[in-house]
Amino acid sequence: MRSVRIAEHDAQIRYHELPGDGPPLVFVHGLGSASSFAFPQIAAHPRLRRHRSILVDLLGFGYSDRPPTFSYTMDDHAKILCRLLDALGVAEPTVVGHSMGGAIAILVAKARQDQVSRLILAEGNLDPQPGIVSGGVARQAESQYVDEGHAAFARKMLDAGFEGYSRTVEAASPLAMHRSAVDLIADRSPTFREILYSLPIPRHFLISEESKTDPDVERLPRQGVSVAVVPRCGHDMMADNPEGFAEAIANAID
Repeated sequence: MRSVRIAEHDAQIRYHELPGDGPPLVFVHGLGSASSFAFPQIAAHPRLRRHRSILVDLLGFGYSDRPPTFSYTMDDHAKILCRLLDALGVAEPTVVGHSMGGAIAILVAKARQDQVSRLILAEGNLDPQPGIVSGGVARQAESQYVDEGHAAFARKMLDAGFEGYSRTVEAASPLAMHRSAVDLIADRSPTFREILYSLPIPRHFLISEESKTDPDVERLPRQGVSVAVVPRCGHDMMADNPEGFAEAIANAID
């Protein structure tokens, strides 16, 4: 695993890099997850492994440091990710973002419109509304979540059978988890959806089979965003159907 130092926070943001001669892919995980956990088998899929792949653990999550001085807002996560891409000299990447990572990917594409070549969002957050995870986290006061709620949420995920996700939640900073959740669902102008619609690059949205009746299946194509349904999965499509998820990414690129 490699890292880039963020000097003002005395922190390292860490990432896996899988070599390849194809155009680079940058993977950004969702709230409480980690790219080092969620995406290795995706990047190693036969249709994707020719690409240079960067699997980023955002600050506060996975193997990256957990600086208490960092804001953990979507905008600041995106700024740090842009700095990482600049440090690595990543040219014209496709950015793949899952859930919260989709919102961050949209902000990266906005900031680097001359650099990001394509967006692939896997049920990325587009509107300021609470999700199942983000809403439950953000409803608690920060101190309450840090002191009690984080550990309780990890246990709840474990009891519900989501062992892998429960472990990445355990590894995450409670402060990062809460502040990220609060900012993710907060009102903002323009919204992530409005930014997505305005971007002059190819944009793709992956929806799980469980969500195939979502209005975005019809709404997004009217704004030039292609939509594909990943079969046999729910929101955690990388775990539920890694083969189908990787195929959907490859199809979007092709």
